[in-house]
Amino acid sequence: MHVSEKQQHIPVLVAGAGLAGLAGGLFLAWHGVPALVVERHRGMSPHPRARGINPRAMELMRSVGLEEEIRATGSARALAGNTGVLAAQSLAGRQLGALHEQYFMDVRTDLGAWSPTGWCLCHQDEFEPVIRRRAEELGTRFAYFTELESFEQTADGVTARLRDRETGAVRTVTADYLVAADGPASPVRQALGIGVEGPGTTGHFLNIHFEADLAEELGERRFIMCYTFNDAVRGALMPLDNARRWLLHVTFDPSAEDAAAYDEERCRELVRAAAGVPDLDVKVLGSIPWEAAGRTATAFSSGRVFLVGDAAHVMPPSGAFGSNTGVQDVHNLAWKLAAVLGGQAGPGLLDSYDAERRPVCAATVEQAVLRSKDRPRLAHQEPAPANPAIHPDTEVWFGWQYRSSAVVPGPGDTPADGVWNADPRGLPGTRAPHVEFVRDGRPVSSLDLFGRAPVLLAGAGAEPWARAAGSTARRAGVGLEVVRVGSTVADPAGAWAPAYGVGDEGAVLVRPDGVVAWRSPAGHPDPEAVLDGLLTALLAR
Repeated sequence: MHVSEKQQHIPVLVAGAGLAGLAGGLFLAWHGVPALVVERHRGMSPHPRARGINPRAMELMRSVGLEEEIRATGSARALAGNTGVLAAQSLAGRQLGALHEQYFMDVRTDLGAWSPTGWCLCHQDEFEPVIRRRAEELGTRFAYFTELESFEQTADGVTARLRDRETGAVRTVTADYLVAADGPASPVRQALGIGVEGPGTTGHFLNIHFEADLAEELGERRFIMCYTFNDAVRGALMPLDNARRWLLHVTFDPSAEDAAAYDEERCRELVRAAAGVPDLDVKVLGSIPWEAAGRTATAFSSGRVFLVGDAAHVMPPSGAFGSNTGVQDVHNLAWKLAAVLGGQAGPGLLDSYDAERRPVCAATVEQAVLRSKDRPRLAHQEPAPANPAIHPDTEVWFGWQYRSSAVVPGPGDTPADGVWNADPRGLPGTRAPHVEFVRDGRPVSSLDLFGRAPVLLAGAGAEPWARAAGSTARRAGVGLEVVRVGSTVADPAGAWAPAYGVGDEGAVLVRPDGVVAWRSPAGHPDPEAVLDGLLTALLAR
């Protein structure tokens, strides 16, 4: 996977340097895959768009050593104590309600039973530079103000034409694979002829980034979001630093007027209406129109091209699933590309990307749309019950289940109906459960054991599985780490076996992305034969 400037060849070309594209560059480099990320804009957006990194995405950031740096950003520190979603006539006006639903897990919810980490309210304009710096440290290259003009693919690779938007110069590069992170309109997706499906547009909004002194109106409250409902504005206020910086989302109808009609003075008036302060001194820093929609691509791959992030799916912001789902897309894809490019897996492994991510993403889009439709209930004093089709946040974060060739269920592994599983307990295709082990005298999460290579977790009485794993991996030329519970790590609470659905002589194979690939509740007369067949199936060899 050597990168040659002279030959202009790169193993993976990533189109788009939004959050999904940046994370793709990071995870690919983490797995040792050289990548070039091209972005048509001059640089990263200074506008603070998405700002909620959900617990699953934080687990992935933790796996590449970025959790502490992200939590040390200015916005993450400033908003560490914020909690709750409110509804009010205005910031200074009467409160109408608050989001208190069983499906809603507030950022202050104790997730210790599920995860070693939790929410982080870091603005995207601070989150993205952290990812980019780490990706560059690991070897990913970035080319801004560079547009993917066209591409062609054959059975052997992808040829792309890249145009420097400053000079107009065009260069041709070849790549083994192309990852399209080029946004909701995705020229790559359109060029492939891949359609979208789903409920479509759910609303149009304008993000207004502004500065104003709202300390008196805010008082001691430290919320995540406050929906405002009055005659002058229907929107949502979000504090960016609990001091002077804010975002206001307002609805508008593009069929009646263009976003350009919202000049600075009109934006100031909308801010004053949402704040409930008619003479508020407001400095508008910028505004961006955007569409809330629920759409999923009808295919996430075509040949050597893969769709990720908004190119593959868009969803309303309710639940903060959108950009976090894109991060999970590239995390799922990166280890598979690395395994194929490194010769450890056959190209058939890449078929599992669409098989796994598309159903989960479509179901996540549905959950975001349902939450979006549920939010107006906050304005009512006695709201009706929430839609029972809404699954709890913890299920959406942690309770999905994959079905693909990269998952090998056993005879007793009965999957749940559909995508969501409220109590997966180590079923193949689900996220490996969090268990607190002790290693070298220090607590360590089971999730911290996964990252670059497959891991075989073996019980204290599972010596045959551990021995077989070593010999099978050497024979197959596959990197496979063995973790013995009881020797490599201690399990003082005795939690790992029930959490993973195995006994003392059982074993569990966990993929590099932290997904359970296979498990055996007990021993087997011929563990080498089992593991030989397992690796052959898992890696499409």
